[in-house]
Amino acid sequence: MVVCGDDGLAHRLAAELRGVYGEQVTLVVPPNGRTARPPVVGRSRSASAALFDRVVNAAVGRTGSGTGSGSGAGSASGSAGAATSTGGGANGGNGTAATPVLEAAEITEAVLAEAGVERATALALVFDDDETNIRAALTARRLNPRLRLVLRLYNRRLGQHIEELLDQAAALAAGNGEGGTDASTTVLSDADTAAPALAATAVAGTSKVVQTEGLLLRAVERRAAGTGLCTLALLSPTGTDPEGVGEQEPRLLPDDDEVREAAGRPAVVLEQVSSAGDRESAAPGRGGVVPLASLFSRRLRWSLAGSVACVVALAVALWVVSPGIHPLRAFYYTLLDLFAIDNPAIGAPLGRQILQLLSGLVGLLLLPVLLAAVLEALGTFRTASALRKPPRGLGGHVVLLGLGKIGTRVLTRLRELNIPVVCVESDPEARGLAVARRLRVPVVLGDVTQEGVLESAKIHRADALLAVTSADTTNLEAVLYARSVRPDLRVVLRLYDDDFATAVYRTLRAAYPQALTRSRSVTHLAAPAFAGAMLGRQVLGAIAVERRVLLFAAVDVAGHPQLEGRMVRDAFRAGSWRVLALEGRTDTAPEHVLEKGDRVVVAATRRGLAELR
Repeated sequence: MVVCGDDGLAHRLAAELRGVYGEQVTLVVPPNGRTARPPVVGRSRSASAALFDRVVNAAVGRTGSGTGSGSGAGSASGSAGAATSTGGGANGGNGTAATPVLEAAEITEAVLAEAGVERATALALVFDDDETNIRAALTARRLNPRLRLVLRLYNRRLGQHIEELLDQAAALAAGNGEGGTDASTTVLSDADTAAPALAATAVAGTSKVVQTEGLLLRAVERRAAGTGLCTLALLSPTGTDPEGVGEQEPRLLPDDDEVREAAGRPAVVLEQVSSAGDRESAAPGRGGVVPLASLFSRRLRWSLAGSVACVVALAVALWVVSPGIHPLRAFYYTLLDLFAIDNPAIGAPLGRQILQLLSGLVGLLLLPVLLAAVLEALGTFRTASALRKPPRGLGGHVVLLGLGKIGTRVLTRLRELNIPVVCVESDPEARGLAVARRLRVPVVLGDVTQEGVLESAKIHRADALLAVTSADTTNLEAVLYARSVRPDLRVVLRLYDDDFATAVYRTLRAAYPQALTRSRSVTHLAAPAFAGAMLGRQVLGAIAVERRVLLFAAVDVAGHPQLEGRMVRDAFRAGSWRVLALEGRTDTAPEHVLEKGDRVVVAATRRGLAELR
């Protein structure tokens, strides 16, 4: 297998394929000077600790954050040349020791040929640039029509067209006797893979969601009791510790006996929610229509309501004090008085004269209210395409730092869950600003490391802080400052380096024992999905269980002796994989016998997915 990329995902993916699945891997990367992000294993524990100390000192003094970031990058890139000799996780320590590495500034036909694409089973193109991946995929398909392709594309609509194009080319080659039976093309996005887990972690009680055709599943943490669709994992005794720093590892995909024996132990249980179509149709912010209530502020709406009530009260009073007058005429006379139309009540009864004076006074008060309503409505329409500012009384929301690829997907997921969000972004040209504008999400433009930016996002009244910028030091500095404002604030950090994440988590947990702290790595969550796709499995998603990952994949029953001819409840191997449901059906019976032609949704560990292969 061949892996081509320019950031940490390529190195993690190579380690995954080599260390977990035992595949022969060739890694193609740019020269060291052009590598955008060195691999995770490029930082030693001492370097991580030193970087953490520098960032803490910078955050406390609110100065020198740029120096900390630069030092971290320097220490990481200094060992990039030796990075491919070690793995990216617990299983990868020896996994990439023999991984051949080819350095190339551009992915040309000659480079792909030198990497052995013509003889390879699968090729992963995980560059950060969509165009680079598409160019290389077209070239690779021409070199080897039997090749299984996995592309990392941010543009999902373009990805669908590219999938169809490359699959059609493979089918034509197969008709000419050149292609294979598994020359598939899979387009994935690390942002789409990691966003559900990041969004779910930021909100207490919100589930991790996995979608498939007509089926929506969620994983929730609760006490093990044998309820739900199935028990995905038994958490470690420190089950509330998401980093898995306890002595005992979590038990993934336990059998029924283990679940019964572990009654009361924290567990991750899978539940069925509803069809995916219903969820998408109910998502807020669709269609771009400005709601009527947003045209006027709450104070202005109350002022208008009070003015209308006064008009009605005056009309009723006029009808009472003027015998024989029709109620509609009384209302008409009241409006004449309100708008100062010349019809003085000379010679009329005293009550009529007093009401006329009161009506004139109310009319004077009503004019500025009407003017304010007109101006506010015009301003709302004028700024409908502009970014919103956080409302004055906002509270109980999630503050999202960063609107890049990951942040944009996380924002969409949070809004699908109806979670109020305030975004903070330093780049006025960030790609996620258009999404925030469409969803009418408040945005604060500014550097989060500067004074007053988090305060503008109402951090003191927020429920959680989700820091997903591309800079670890920026995320950490923002979290440290937010904790100084709100010691009990729930925080979620996107941290690239595992050792660095562990050091940060332990320190924050010790300093703020009553607060909830989470750390997540996008490449750590995404690499298993890309590896599974390279093995020919359609990976639907992944969820984090402490510091481990469970994969959800769609597998054809035909040709699998572990599946074909067995009932759904028996298609299970403890600690490896379990059949959850038939794809596209929401009423799968446990007694259903799996037959050729069925396609099932399975939950599997990394090694379990390799066993199914």
